[in-house]
Amino acid sequence: MVSEDQVAELARLFPGAQAAQEGGITYVLLPGLELPPNCKPCRVDALLCPSPRDGYESRLYFAEPITGGRGQNWHVNGVRILERNWHAFSWKTRQGLRLVQMLRAHLEGLKV
Repeated sequence: MVSEDQVAELARLFPGAQAAQEGGITYVLLPGLELPPNCKPCRVDALLCPSPRDGYESRLYFAEPITGGRGQNWHVNGVRILERNWHAFSWKTRQGLRLVQMLRAHLEGLKV
């Protein structure tokens, strides 16, 4: 379960962030998320899944694959969530993170 205070905290740092549910899972939509330098595109809609899924503690999905940064394994392509197609690369985070920490941990996977 995602707490409202954590979503509010995320929205203060990443304007437009909002929670949405599908299939009993709460996601956080992050419209126009600014990505680390050298990433293309530099902004993209993203979807944070703070619940365990597919063998990962959490997932960060992107509206399109990102180029630049590290050579990630983009093994999720076109998964349908909240009536949109999403892409994700293989990146593990640790348990017990707040949403802001979780998002930042995922974005580390895009840094050079």
